Amino acid sequence: MNNSHSGADEHAPDRFKWGGVLLALGIVFGDLGTSPLYTFKAIIGEKAISEQLVLGGVSAIFWTLFFQTTLKYVFITMRADNNGEGGIFSLYALIRRYGKWVLWPAIIGGSFMIADSLITPPISVTSAIEGLRVLKPDVPIMPITIGILIVLFLLQQSGTNRIGVFFGPAMVIWFSMLAILGITNLAGNFYVLKAINPLYAYDLVVNYPGGLWVLGGVFLCTTGAEALYADMGHVGRRNIQVAWIFIKTALLLCYFGEAALLMKYEGQQLTAVDAFYGLVPKWFLIPSIVIATAATIIASQALLSGTFTLFNEAIRLNVWPRLRIEFPSDMRGQVYVPAVNWFMMLGCIGMVLHFKESSNMEAAFGLSVTLTMLMTTVLLTVYLYTQRVPRIIVVLLFLTFTWIEVTFLVANLSKFAHGGWLSLMIGLVLISVMYIWYAGRMFKAKYRNFVDLRRYIPVLKELSNDTDVPKYSTHLVYLTSAHKPDKVEDRVIASILHQQPKRADLYWFVHVDVDDKPYTATYTAKVIEPEEVVHITFTLGFRIVPRINILFKKVVAEMVKNKEITLVNKYFDPENSNLLGDFRFVILKSFLSVENNLSLWDNIVMRIHFVLDKLSLPDAKAYGLDYSNVVTEHVPLILGKTENITLKREH
Repeated sequence: MNNSHSGADEHAPDRFKWGGVLLALGIVFGDLGTSPLYTFKAIIGEKAISEQLVLGGVSAIFWTLFFQTTLKYVFITMRADNNGEGGIFSLYALIRRYGKWVLWPAIIGGSFMIADSLITPPISVTSAIEGLRVLKPDVPIMPITIGILIVLFLLQQSGTNRIGVFFGPAMVIWFSMLAILGITNLAGNFYVLKAINPLYAYDLVVNYPGGLWVLGGVFLCTTGAEALYADMGHVGRRNIQVAWIFIKTALLLCYFGEAALLMKYEGQQLTAVDAFYGLVPKWFLIPSIVIATAATIIASQALLSGTFTLFNEAIRLNVWPRLRIEFPSDMRGQVYVPAVNWFMMLGCIGMVLHFKESSNMEAAFGLSVTLTMLMTTVLLTVYLYTQRVPRIIVVLLFLTFTWIEVTFLVANLSKFAHGGWLSLMIGLVLISVMYIWYAGRMFKAKYRNFVDLRRYIPVLKELSNDTDVPKYSTHLVYLTSAHKPDKVEDRVIASILHQQPKRADLYWFVHVDVDDKPYTATYTAKVIEPEEVVHITFTLGFRIVPRINILFKKVVAEMVKNKEITLVNKYFDPENSNLLGDFRFVILKSFLSVENNLSLWDNIVMRIHFVLDKLSLPDAKAYGLDYSNVVTEHVPLILGKTENITLKREH
């Protein structure tokens, strides 16, 4: 069985289409595209506007966009595509077979990216709405921002396929507006273009008082680069690279236009002018605010879709507890995770209430994503090494990007006390959850015992034909972690034979394997014993949500059609001649036995793991099984060697 979307042409990582370019404008560049709203405000802050600060700042922006966004992500990292898919977990899936340690950079990077995403929608929307203060200084910004965010999160459950067609054209208008505003303000002030010389950025960092910390504001111009890589699978690498030419041009024109504007206020505080809305003629102010707000909503929407995908990948790669996942539209790869949606809504509202102003958010924004970029650099280095790229090139790229990102990280540490601690704390909590969930699964796998299934074929046949035992089900289906068809967990055999004997006409053992490719959907079926025992392995990509109920029915239908099995059932639908299969699924659920001998740390990890297990989605729902035909049996899990107890009988 093959997924109809799994072909290489569907991903088309190298295919260029103008429609794909338009789609890229609407989906992947939102965060990068809205950065002119707040980047220069973060650079200037409460400092007096000076030529050294402004020209040094725009020079640093120019070279940051070149090295970090263009060179690292657009032209190098996006070549590390997993069948067209991007993102830190896709990169991890490409290289995880080369060492267990690569899981840690993936967990750290993914966690801090999620943490930083909680502040991106609030700062973007707030920055756009604050333009109203140019007209009315006392306009209430917080209620408007919160209202927009609530509507945005409420819309997630219905999907974005209907409104998605407007994203591309809307962002074309936005980027065109940025370019026009930049050119208009550059007219007669082209001298600011001399800041392209990197010596201005060097002078800012070395000679300006506190120049290193200014880079924390500069970094905001590239925070969306990681999300750009994560969204690559939706539109393709070539389309992003072509779109980036237009987008980077518009961004640079806008940034240099802002620099030209700020130079007119040299010696004054930033309160004298809005770095972005000061570019806008008064007659165009309201339309510009509407366009900016639309752009920030689109940017937030793209970020939310990317976050849902990130959680879906983490769940499939067994580093996050199971959550309910829905498909709000037919758009390829789009998923909706309700728990994540509501958590992010509350988190974003909390950020708005806590920081109140976009200037306060700027002080906290970007610290976490520098750690994500560092982790991507580590994983990318491993990937390039495994692709046999010359070592000297791999080392040079690693040293270059690590130096840049460590510098930005140090600069962003100044944000720690001003709110950066909050995103770091959220990131650490996410890392802890991922580690505990993964470690708990590894513990359980370590102490799982497999037996030879063929040894039990005779007794299974005997039980199947023993009419003295009440029939438990015509078809009994066990979900098993055994990769090999001739193996099965001993607890599965115990469930069938040693408790209440479960007589069935046919025993099925189903294993679900997660593939390193994103959209794989295949299966293998092996008849272990004709009309008695069948083993099925589903191989599903890490972006495919396992809906075993549907997939299993397809497999059974194909096996019946191929006459590999016979469904004997006298009860059928006379109208459609469909057999009403009597299938019962059995899921074996572990719980921590009191008979364990674990170290203090391992005991804490396992107890928290089982708490998370209780809070996570039940296995039946996680595997897409109907509750009407699912039985869950609880099995004690004994970890470590228990102490030998000497018991003496007294007469």
